[in-house]
Amino acid sequence: MFFRNLTLFRFPASVAGSIENLESDLDQQRLRPCGPLELATRGFVSPYGRNDEALVHRQETFALVSVGSEERLLPAVVVNEALAEKIAAIQDKEARRIGAKERQRLKDEVLTDLMPRAFVRPSRRAAYLDAKNGWFVVDTASRKAAEDAVSEVREALGRFPATPMAPEESPRNLMTSWLVEGDLPPGLALGEECELRDPAEAGAIVRCRRQDLESEEMREHLKAGKQAFQLGLVFDERMSFVLGEDLVIRKLKFLDVVLDQLGEGTAESARAELDASFALMALELGNLFGHLERWFGLARPGAED
Repeated sequence: MFFRNLTLFRFPASVAGSIENLESDLDQQRLRPCGPLELATRGFVSPYGRNDEALVHRQETFALVSVGSEERLLPAVVVNEALAEKIAAIQDKEARRIGAKERQRLKDEVLTDLMPRAFVRPSRRAAYLDAKNGWFVVDTASRKAAEDAVSEVREALGRFPATPMAPEESPRNLMTSWLVEGDLPPGLALGEECELRDPAEAGAIVRCRRQDLESEEMREHLKAGKQAFQLGLVFDERMSFVLGEDLVIRKLKFLDVVLDQLGEGTAESARAELDASFALMALELGNLFGHLERWFGLARPGAED
C-alpha cells in the first residue's frame, strides 16, 4: 500500500485533539452509492477494502484514511448525439425551429433519461494524518485531488485548517544550487531525472531521464540560465523520488534496504500486512519530512492559523 506520489499539507497542533474522534466524524461522511440522477458522490471508505466497515487505520500518532468517489460516466458526445436525435425528430414532425430555452429543456430531458443507465466509476484516494508533527499526506500529484481530500476531512471534522506548503527557501533556487554546486545536504544524493526550464515566459524546457545530472551536458544547460523545476533525488539510500518546485513528491520508491524490513510476506491477514507496511512507510516518510522542513523552512502553522 506504499504511496507513489505525495502532496503535503500542514496543520497546527490545536487540530490534534479533534483527530481523536476521527472515526465517528468520518462515519457521518461515509461514501454512499451514486443515485440514479446524481453525477457523482464523494465520501470516506475503508482503507482495508470494500468489504470492511472501519474508516480509519491507526498506527501510534498516524491515521490512515481513504477518500472514495462514485462518478457516472456520461460522455458529452453521447449526450449531444441523443439531443441531436431528439431535436431532429421534433423538427421532422413539427417543421419548426428549436429555440435556446427549449434546447436546454430537451437536454435536461436527455440527461434525466441517460443518467440512470450510465456506468458508475468508483475511485479511491489514500491519505494519512500525522497528529504529532502536523502533516496531512495525500497519495496524489494532483493539486485538485489533494485539495478535494482536505475538503472532505474539513467537512467531516467541521474545522481542519490544513494549508499547502509555504517554504521560506525557494525550492527552485535551492534545487538549482544543488545541481550547480553539487553541495547537497548530508544523506541526499542526485538521482537520474530532472526538468530544467528557462524561467522566462515560454522559455525552453529540458526533461532528462536516466541521465547523469553531473555531466557537462547538464552544466551547459545550467550555465545558459535554466533552473531546476523537478529534480530526482535519493534520500539516505532508503528511497528515491522526484521533487518538484511545488514540493510535490512524485515517483516515490522505497529501496531494498527498506523493503527488506517487511520480510517475506508472512503477515497473517490483509489487516496485518497493511499495519506493517503503513507503519514502515509513515516512519520512513516522517524522517524525510523532518529534513524537508529544515532544508526549505516548512514551519508548522500556529494555533492562530
